[in-house]
Order: sequence, then C-alpha cells, then structure tokens
Amino acid sequence: MTLPLAFERDPYLREMATEVVSTGADGGRPWAVLADTVCYPEGGGQPADHGRLGDVEIVDVQRVKGEIRHYLNATIAAGPAMLHLDWERRFDHMQQHTGQHLLTAIAQDRFAWPTTAFHLGGDLCDVELDVARLDQRQIEILEDAVNAEVNAARPVIQRRVSQEEYAALPVRTRGLPAGHTGDVRLVEIAGVDLNTCGGTHLRSTAEIGCVKLLGTEAMRGGTRVFFIAGGRVLRRLGRHEQRNAVLRQLLGAPDTELPEVLRAKLDALHQLEKRLRAAEDELAAATAAVLSAAQDTLVEAHFDGRDIQFLQRLGREIAAAAPGKVALLTAAAGGDACFVLAAGNAVALDAQAVGREIATALGGRGGGSGKLFQGKAGSLESRAGAVDIVRRALAARER
Repeated sequence: MTLPLAFERDPYLREMATEVVSTGADGGRPWAVLADTVCYPEGGGQPADHGRLGDVEIVDVQRVKGEIRHYLNATIAAGPAMLHLDWERRFDHMQQHTGQHLLTAIAQDRFAWPTTAFHLGGDLCDVELDVARLDQRQIEILEDAVNAEVNAARPVIQRRVSQEEYAALPVRTRGLPAGHTGDVRLVEIAGVDLNTCGGTHLRSTAEIGCVKLLGTEAMRGGTRVFFIAGGRVLRRLGRHEQRNAVLRQLLGAPDTELPEVLRAKLDALHQLEKRLRAAEDELAAATAAVLSAAQDTLVEAHFDGRDIQFLQRLGREIAAAAPGKVALLTAAAGGDACFVLAAGNAVALDAQAVGREIATALGGRGGGSGKLFQGKAGSLESRAGAVDIVRRALAARER
C-alpha cells in the first residue's frame, strides 16, 4: 500500500520537522515541495491548509504534476525546515467535512435524498440533494436526525484498503477517479457511513459539536442545502446576537417583536415615499408652470438638494407645457451633481448631440433619447459654459 503523508497518518498533528526537497515558482508565486507534510492539498471539496514553513507563510497547497506544492509568500531555501499547521483552519475544515459525511449519509439512508455535490466554503457549506424541494418541516427533521448522530459520539475511522477489499465493501461512492490505481482511502462513521474520501476528518462525531441547516435553494433540478457545523455555529450565533442588540436599540423592541416592528416601520416609510413622490410631482408641475412663462426660448435653472429624478420630471413638464422652449436644468445634492436637457417638440434641436457637448463641458457623462438628455456632472463650475452651448445651438438653427 502507498505510504501516507503526515496529514493522513495523523490529521491532529500540528507541526513537524521536515525537509524542503525542491522549490520553484508558478506565475511569480514561490512554492516548495517537502519530504513529508501535515498540510492537506486542496481536493475532494475540501480547501487547502495554511500554515508556516519556518518563518514563511504557506498561503495555498495544491497537487501539481504528481507532487504537493506549498505556495509561499516568500522564497525559501532547500534543506531542513519546521512546518507549522494553521490548526484553527484545519479543525474547522474537519468539522465541516465530517459534518457533510454525516449529513449525506442520513439524507440518503433515511430519506432517500442522495447527495450529488458538496462545497466547503469559507463561510457556508452546502450539499446538493437529489430532491425537487424540501419544506421547512423536512429540513427540521433532517437536522434533528443529523444532530442525534453527532450526540451519539460515533467513532470516525480513516483507513486504506486494497482494490480487492474495496470491491467487496458496501462503500458509498460515486466511483473512483479515472485512471486510479493502487489502494483506496475510506472514511467510516461507525454504523452510519462508509465512504471513499481523501480529506481530513475528526475522530468522533461528537467533535462536530452540532450541525445547523440554514436554508435551501433550487439547483439543477435538485435542492442545495446550506449548512454550518461546529465552531461556525457559535461564531454565527455571536454575530446574530450582536446585530440583534443593535436592532433592539434602534427599534426599541425585544427580539420576538423585531420582525413585526421593522415591517411596520418599512410600511410607514413606503407610504412616506409615495407621499414625497406625489409632492415632488406637484412641485415639478408648479415650477414648470412658472419657468415656462418666461419669454426666453431657453429656460435654465439650478436646484440645490434635488436629484436627477426631479430634474427629469421638471424637464418633461416644461417640454409639455411649452413645446417651443428648451430647458437646461442642473442640481446638486450630497456632493453629486446632475443635469437635464429637455427640448419641446416644436424646437428643431438635436438634444442628444447638444447633451453630449454639455456632458463634456461639465466633466461628466450621460445619455438619453429623443428630446431628453440627462447625465451626471463632474462639476458645475462650468455651468455658464453649458448654458452658452445651448444658446449657440439655438442661434445656429436660426441662420
């Protein structure tokens, strides 16, 4: 059988003396190959370990061309070296990965929902189950069944067997990799699961702590189930409590009433926004009536504290009320500036061409269609120049 490396021989080993046998670089990233390693290379859905090689940080570990390369944040010389594993990261991965094996086994054996894919992310993990959908009650039943096996403290055994032994065992597997030769690594949760896997795992399901199912989404005809295990559950709960403390203070309500109170405030805000839009429409109409009464063909005005939506409404109102006029409107609010050029249907003016000139003059950009052009302005310091652009365009049409 193949002599396993240290991460497989003892996944709880945190450091070891080893030797750098070769070095190189991929795309400017230095790497080192070691005589033996406690660092797991990315594979089988499990991310790579991190750690330190002497004083140099290990930022990634990958299998490349039949060797395990430790990617580093600095170059290192060949020779003896002390290897230190980022144990917190490793133990988190073992909790999530062993939790996934347990979740997959329970989902398939008790509920006939086989796993078709697995992903161990930095924040969330997920399995894709071959079931069209899961309702909340089914999720709760599955979660309870998984955590019952966590609490049962079932031993987790990792071993290698020959292909002949493998063929005679009731292994849960989607098949060996194409071209695989030699022995096969198995991970067994006593009485629950026997699976092919190259990843690192806990000694007992009790070390998982707990598994929390967080939600689902439809995926490729099946259902993706999001979950976290172990320390991630505690850290997520801590973050939720911090957020809830802020919400309790802001909304003046206990946890149980937060959704109801927030919903009421959002409804009230929605009503206020509707009233504000109606008031701004009335203001735009009234302002348009005043500006349209001016004798000049060009109507130009600036508004502090208004936005592009107000200018668009006002421009359309002026163009409708005075088809023979052109409006150049600007506004500034919160450090942002904007402009609108609106021409009435009776005015022979290429609003798009003139609008692009204005955008350039104001150091901004914009677009539009027909007789309306709007955009953002980098600055309104050249506003007078923008007005002159429109006046020249109006004068040119009369020649």
